[in-house]
Amino acid sequence: MATNARVTITLPAQLVDDIKHFERNRSRFIAEAVERELARRRREGLRLSLSKPHPEASELAEAGIAEWAARLPEGDENLVDMSTGRAVCWVDGQGWTEERA
Repeated sequence: MATNARVTITLPAQLVDDIKHFERNRSRFIAEAVERELARRRREGLRLSLSKPHPEASELAEAGIAEWAARLPEGDENLVDMSTGRAVCWVDGQGWTEERA
């Protein structure tokens, strides 16, 4: 369930009039605009990190993901799916599946 938080912002009157021209629900319009801008900034951050990766990430890429995975400590098979808060585990051929208690 989504929760909302009330914020107070100040915008130029002409900008508010322009928003009203396209959308009666200003809150929704502004929320969508903010979501798009945040997504754009995340993509830009990813693009920058790919163009200038952290030295450890470069070492990992050079070593290869299989070698890196082989060096992981035992016991990392069981993880928590952060979107649901449920324990999950990797099953070859099936991918991430919910762990049965």
